[in-house]
Amino acid sequence: MREITLDVLDDIARGAGILGTGGGGDPYIGQLLAREAIREHGPVPVVAIEDVPADATVVPVAGMGAPTVLLERVPNGGEELTALRALEKHLGRPATHITPIEIGGVNSMLPIACAAAAGLPIVDGDAMGRAFPELQMVLPGLIGVSNSPMALADDKGNTIVVEAVDNHAAERIARAVCVELGCQISCADTVLRGDQLADGLVPATLTLAGRLGAAVREARAAHTDPVAAARAMLSGIPLLTGKVVDVVRRTEGGFARGRARLEGIGDDAGRVLELDFQNEHLLATRDGVTVATTPDLICVLDSETGSPVTTEGLRYGLRVSVLAARCDPRWISPGGLALTGPRYFGYDVDYLPFGEEARTSFGEEARTS
Repeated sequence: MREITLDVLDDIARGAGILGTGGGGDPYIGQLLAREAIREHGPVPVVAIEDVPADATVVPVAGMGAPTVLLERVPNGGEELTALRALEKHLGRPATHITPIEIGGVNSMLPIACAAAAGLPIVDGDAMGRAFPELQMVLPGLIGVSNSPMALADDKGNTIVVEAVDNHAAERIARAVCVELGCQISCADTVLRGDQLADGLVPATLTLAGRLGAAVREARAAHTDPVAAARAMLSGIPLLTGKVVDVVRRTEGGFARGRARLEGIGDDAGRVLELDFQNEHLLATRDGVTVATTPDLICVLDSETGSPVTTEGLRYGLRVSVLAARCDPRWISPGGLALTGPRYFGYDVDYLPFGEEARTSFGEEARTS
């Protein structure tokens, strides 16, 4: 991918919505903002990680808060640029590149809009390879990169720069600010040099999102199974196809937290899948057996269209297909699991390795939660 134009934006948004594991915010809202920014400022150049100069100043930008709030409090489109300018002022130097902090939902689109408005290229990669709910849950943190200084901005133009003693402290401070400002703000943080990108980012995820979204679109046009197309692109494992029969969801502490219950249909009739989420899907339990855990991806798609279904979009009666896909291998290191494994989120279950063990977990050798 050399540039992001209006022609490819829909595919990137669709694919990023799937990769976002139910979180990252509604991609449709971000897609509208990115579309208007490209119309006004032109296409956004895309730069591969290996082509970024070693001394470049690469700034991830994103929205922060509860995705449920985003549905009612639509951004004005300028918050990320405001946060970027506040961070540049604090750093005393301009950004040379923008990158997504996560390849999920609205947070794949907002960096595109910001890059277009700022006249900067965007790096083809992100710091998670999916979406996670907390600011310190980024690969740069595993190589010692601080997520502060961090600039925060709201839709009124208020800005705050946070200098924290560590990444967890920065998350706590920023989350408190987020709640105070209405559970929806924008961030510019985790500044990277060009020579840190290979270790700090998952490469080519914008390209992957575009290809994934295109695969779903092309399957629809050919009247084939779009869910199967997505599963093949991700080398994913099917967890259940069924109907949403219950959703318990609350906005708490700047997060959308809850659980969804699905009853199987077709070949999965008689089975029940429960999904626990905190902005993103974190744990999948089928018939009382853990079948997928964070940091692997748990993706929910509309069974007919293959469109991503966000955690805030889950509702009674919706027919969905749930897939598990492999995360970036750095997340299953001891440091990665300490940041994003199921026990970090309070679940009394260990990470379930993806692959043969995950496949056999559907049978007699399954581990229970």
